[in-house]
Amino acid sequence: MVRPLGELEDAVMTRVWKWNRPVTVREVLEDLKLERSIAYTTVMTVMDNLHQKGWVRRESEGRAYRYEAVSTRDAYAASLMNEDWGRSDNRAAALVAFFRMMSADQQEALRDAVRMVQGPGPGPTAEPPAPPAESASRAEPASRAEPEDSTAPSAEASAPPSAEPAPPAPGPADGDGGR
Repeated sequence: MVRPLGELEDAVMTRVWKWNRPVTVREVLEDLKLERSIAYTTVMTVMDNLHQKGWVRRESEGRAYRYEAVSTRDAYAASLMNEDWGRSDNRAAALVAFFRMMSADQQEALRDAVRMVQGPGPGPTAEPPAPPAESASRAEPASRAEPEDSTAPSAEASAPPSAEPAPPAPGPADGDGGR
């Protein structure tokens, strides 16, 4: 289960993701101090907690550790969205409600993402696939049906490719930290 980051955890991870390199507690502390008063031990505890949860990995460097993100902010956001969407009793209605909340820029980003997932498709001049000859409810029983012509394309072959679900985004369970 992906749990949302707390406010301070998010502030720390924002820096780790933004810098995109191994960082020390001291570096994160100095940057956080530009916005708020905070103790070194507080930042150290938060970074240790993030390590224990699997959000960061760490390597010893002298008497300190360098911390590095296990996955990207985008993968984290995708995990949260996927988990929450999975809780819905009516996923289509949840998506419609979500789409209606989107700004025009977000809707365009969604269209771009769908195009990326689907890959190259038929061009604008391509004809849509033909509908099935008859519905399954009117089909003859298999015992009386005529044998299929093995040279004719099957309904599966003429159907448009469906978008496969994306592989799960790397999350905290993929890290080297224990729970």
